[in-house]
Amino acid sequence: MRTRRYLCQIWPEVVLDVTDHTLLSAHWAPLGLQPGRVLRAFGMRRSGNHAIADWILRNAASQSSVFLNNCAAGTSPLASFRSIEINRQLHPNRKVRADLATACAPVGDGALVLISYEDLVPGKGKRAHSVSGDLPDSAIDADLIIYRGFLNWSASFLRKLQGNPGYGSARRAAVLLRAIDSYSHMLSLVDIPGIVAICYDDWLASPDYRAETLAALGLENRDNSIGQVRPYGGGSSFQKDVSDASELQADRRWQQMKDDPDYRDILRLAARDRALTDQLDRVFAKDAQTLQALAQGGGA
Repeated sequence: MRTRRYLCQIWPEVVLDVTDHTLLSAHWAPLGLQPGRVLRAFGMRRSGNHAIADWILRNAASQSSVFLNNCAAGTSPLASFRSIEINRQLHPNRKVRADLATACAPVGDGALVLISYEDLVPGKGKRAHSVSGDLPDSAIDADLIIYRGFLNWSASFLRKLQGNPGYGSARRAAVLLRAIDSYSHMLSLVDIPGIVAICYDDWLASPDYRAETLAALGLENRDNSIGQVRPYGGGSSFQKDVSDASELQADRRWQQMKDDPDYRDILRLAARDRALTDQLDRVFAKDAQTLQALAQGGGA
């Protein structure tokens, strides 16, 4: 039997020896089906991850899909998902884990499988080369990162943290500052060949951008709408009663938070983070300029 060599999607310096691609089906045995296309997504919380995930699932070629959401690093996503959607229906975690193949039986072979990771930067950390455990990179058809402009992302993240009564100002700041470090690393991957980078801001604003991204993911354009607000993470941190995603004011979050003292303090620290500002200058130049103005106490 011939041995083929595969380049990792995210880490091109790593070459995997795999004995014939058909043997990869063994990795999907717990799922009880052979996927038609497998996508793996990375994104920071409050970056529009679930809106984009649902849009991807709506464009599955067979209209059949399995969404393994918020998987743990270093473990097979088939065993570490924190929630699961089967044909876009959310299912109880404990029941599905007990017999994954039976739960996924209605899906059938050829389905789209979407694996997601939150607040995990691919290629960073000691588990970088085994992010999906024993599921090899050669089993993934495309890797994608989901990112959002810094000001709206950080405002949304902070507003979400402020909704937790157990978090004081210091703890909120510590959580967000750690997230900012990962965010800047995520931006460094935007132009890496072989990774499909999806900007949430552009995705919201442009049907053409969405159509081009579907093509880059190898998906047909079946439903290019923004869709409905997903319930993950409590939905929008600002507009709890909005169900139609087109009604969200996601591009105005920083303006709604700019007078918040906690947000001002975070911006002052962020503006001194050279790793962040270098990436913002490259990817979100307008955000970089506005960040400096806000951090210095000016308007924007």
